[in-house]
Parts: sequence; structure tokens; C-alpha cells
Amino acid sequence: MSLLALAPASPDDWNLPFFLHVLGAFALIGALVMAASYLFAARRDGSLELMRAGYRSLLLGALPAFLVTRLAAQWIASKQGLLDADQAWITIGFVSTDIGLLVLIGATVAAGLAVRRAGRAEATGASGGGVALAAWLVSALIVVYAVVIWLMATKPA
Repeated sequence: MSLLALAPASPDDWNLPFFLHVLGAFALIGALVMAASYLFAARRDGSLELMRAGYRSLLLGALPAFLVTRLAAQWIASKQGLLDADQAWITIGFVSTDIGLLVLIGATVAAGLAVRRAGRAEATGASGGGVALAAWLVSALIVVYAVVIWLMATKPA
């Protein structure tokens, strides 16, 4: 028996927004893990290349994936008639992504400023506080989004 046979039936017009939402969410988590890895490594050894890679992971990976995730979530919620639903998992999902966007923008700006400062100084020995701040903000987002993925999968209350 396939896993698709166990899944609840849903209309075909929900498939594309749901697929985009899930694809965007996992691309977002992947980009955040990659960015955190680069930023923590840059914090440790002060490498300008690692700082740039972490910044680019946020700017070119995490931000677009966030937009796909959030827009597809809005799309699927409107198709399913869940925009006004009073369910905890939906509320937590929307609130965490709204606040998460601010944190993601803050981490991206902090990483970008750290790259700019390090590039101007041409000193790769000191990474500064911007890289550490960005790394910890990204790590907090990973933890929050892991909990949100669990909530989306289990749909409690």
C-alpha cells in the first residue's frame, strides 16, 4: 500500500499551493542550516569567504524560500477556507512566519554589514559581532521553524 493511499483525499486544485508551501518550507530550512553553518564557521576563523557564503545563503536562498512558503500558505489557506479558522496550528504558523520574517531580515542585514566591514578592513582575522548575531538569529529561526513544521504535520487542536 502506498503512502498516497493513506493520505486524506483533497481536491486537485489544492495540490499546487500545498506542494509549493512544503517545497518552500524545506528549502527555507535547508538555506537556514547552510547559512548557520557558514556563519558559525566564519565566526570561528574569521574567513571573509565564509561570511559571504553565509550572507548569500540568507539573501539568495532563505529570503526567496520564505516568500514562496508564506505566499503558498496564504494561497492554500484561502482555497481551504481556513483564513478565519480559529485553529492553533494555523495561528502559530502565521504568527511565527510574520515574526520570523523580521528576524530573517535582521540576520541578513547583520551578515551583510559584517561582510561589508570585513571587506573594507581586508582583515579576515576578526569576524566582529555581526556574524555572531546573524548566526544566533538564524539558529533561533531553525528551532522555531522545526517546531512549526511539527505543528503543521500533527495539527494539534
